[in-house]
Amino acid sequence: MGEFLINRQKQKKEFDFSVADFEAIRLRLRESTGINLSETKDSMVYSRLSRRIRSLGYSSFTEYLERLHDDVSENEYFINALTTNLTSFFREPHHFEILKDYVSKRPKPLVIWCAACSTGEEAYSIAMICAEARGSLSHNVRIYASDIDSNVMSIARQGVYTEKSVKNLNIEQKRRFFLKGKGSKAGSVKLVPAVQNTVRFFHQNLLDKDWDLDRKVDVIFCRNVMIYFDRSTQEQLVKRFTQIMTPDALYIAGHSENFSHLNQYITSIGKTVYCQTRSRSNG
Repeated sequence: MGEFLINRQKQKKEFDFSVADFEAIRLRLRESTGINLSETKDSMVYSRLSRRIRSLGYSSFTEYLERLHDDVSENEYFINALTTNLTSFFREPHHFEILKDYVSKRPKPLVIWCAACSTGEEAYSIAMICAEARGSLSHNVRIYASDIDSNVMSIARQGVYTEKSVKNLNIEQKRRFFLKGKGSKAGSVKLVPAVQNTVRFFHQNLLDKDWDLDRKVDVIFCRNVMIYFDRSTQEQLVKRFTQIMTPDALYIAGHSENFSHLNQYITSIGKTVYCQTRSRSNG
């Protein structure tokens, strides 16, 4: 178990990185976040943590693991480095068509939770769809957006992106929802305040005992997150999600996720879209 990955991979590494180190990192990440990191991700772990190890002046991953054990504040950097943040505006567009239809048919105040918002594109896509569905930027839909990675949350709150990131939006969406950067900010766009103000961003680990929500939720976006959890954690989280959902709420999952094994809690009503299973108790 103490074999060095440097030898297994037949390539020279700057820092000592043993199989035992890798397994300790996998265990710590799982205990901290619920993420079940694949045993094939040793190269990714080395790449993402080596910069931190270098900046701290350590010579091995073993030393860094000792730092993690002794310094609780280091855990935030550790989590930020190893969580994956891949997103874009209106990614998996069929979900936003379903959302628009859902919001259009329910003029009452609604609450939507984007439970893994990354750098904010998903949450702002939700906000734009709600504005289109209600015909106004001043709609009565409250959007909560959370992530475990504090670095991406900072980007999300700013609401500033590259022009390239919005190239696939239609002309009306770009005109209505974004301000174009000028001068030193040329090449960037910023969400208009009326869109930004409908989204409340907050830091949240889904494994925390309490979630920072003060009301029932009508739509939950939790896409391409559960694939990183084992089945036991998936069940734990889906059960908790249903306990905060309103009776006709939607749970929207990612394209690579399937919850047929959890049909006692949620029932498929479309492509990676679920509702609560009616015949059960939330108890």
